[in-house]
Amino acid sequence: MPSHSKRSLSGLKRAALMIAIVLILASAEAAYAGAIKIGVSLRMKTDTGERYGQMVADEFNAINAAGGINGHTIDVKLLNDECKSDIGVANATKYAYQDKVHLFVGSTCSSVSLPIVDVIHKAGVPMLIPHSTNYKITLKGSPWVFRVPISSRFSAAAAKYAAENIGTKIAYIWASDAASQADAQKFYEYIETYHGEKPLYAEQFQEGELDLRPHLLKIKALKPQALMISAQSQDFARGLVQSYEVGIAPSVKRIGGSAASNRPAPILSGEAIKGVFFHAAFSYADPRPEVQAFVKMTTERYGVSTPDHDFSQAWDLTQIAKIALERAELTLTDETLEADRAAIRDALATVRGYQTLGGGVVDFCADPTPECRDGNKTPVLIEYTKSGEGYQLRVIGSTTFDANFGLEGLQEEAAKLRQSLNN
Repeated sequence: MPSHSKRSLSGLKRAALMIAIVLILASAEAAYAGAIKIGVSLRMKTDTGERYGQMVADEFNAINAAGGINGHTIDVKLLNDECKSDIGVANATKYAYQDKVHLFVGSTCSSVSLPIVDVIHKAGVPMLIPHSTNYKITLKGSPWVFRVPISSRFSAAAAKYAAENIGTKIAYIWASDAASQADAQKFYEYIETYHGEKPLYAEQFQEGELDLRPHLLKIKALKPQALMISAQSQDFARGLVQSYEVGIAPSVKRIGGSAASNRPAPILSGEAIKGVFFHAAFSYADPRPEVQAFVKMTTERYGVSTPDHDFSQAWDLTQIAKIALERAELTLTDETLEADRAAIRDALATVRGYQTLGGGVVDFCADPTPECRDGNKTPVLIEYTKSGEGYQLRVIGSTTFDANFGLEGLQEEAAKLRQSLNN
């Protein structure tokens, strides 16, 4: 064969190869453009926190394995915000503007979710919250925000039970994170409003503070009927143990905030956890078949003996997201990013009657108000009966609140939050 023919053939092969590469790249780009992009930012400083994040990613990937959403796959990204607001804001900013996600999921800590609301509001990204409970998050009034967990304004469930079954002379200490502060505040406000009893003692301490005994010694001298310690797991456990070390009698009922239900609490607290009661959104002790199937799944897949409400709420969130994504009409190109985000937001607002693993029902609606965006209004009341890795609980009741409960007198605060959101 003449050399020029060989050169021509070689050129044809190169051209064919280039065409093939272009087609492959175009196909990959089209596939990526047609994906529903979800950015997740959670507190994953511990093994348990990593498992929460992994379960969210696993559930979204399971949707892909089952055929995706209306022919679209889900591209889920996972970042650790360490319960630090600056990292959370950076994660949300990256997701919104660089990764151009269609849905943001986060965060664990209310102190992180609060400033993230401002980021996603300005970017116009729907935000689905798995764990953060501070009432101010939805009081800001962003139309992009939806909360799966129970708002701290419904923490009066525990206060109501305490007033009716334990007493109203209660001492409070709480950590400086927003969720713990809100849990304690809503608790003692309920006692004062409905029973006329001011806090016997009420003081804040810094997250990670090692010695809470100065507070606890003062509380001991006041002889309370109950002691509420509202803090994340490590701080809660430390305060609980030290309350016995300073000699506060076992007859003084110990009460936890919502974070007392997190799995590390009974492991870190040891025998001090027995008898502690708290409100939560879920109990593994619920005998319903769907709950026991979930317990079996998390036990086998993630190596936990008893999943807490952060596990259940993360799972509920993925199911709610699936419902909304199936309802949304999505095009999923760069040009339709804004419209696709709005379609997901509007579809989330239609989710009503979703039965959570905790027993409550999530009802969302279109108005950007706490009444519409605090989906679950049914706290469960739970007490620890055994400590350690194999801790045990018993359900002692549940309470469903009206959608506007706890919003009395917050009009001025709501107006300031809405103004700051739009500045």
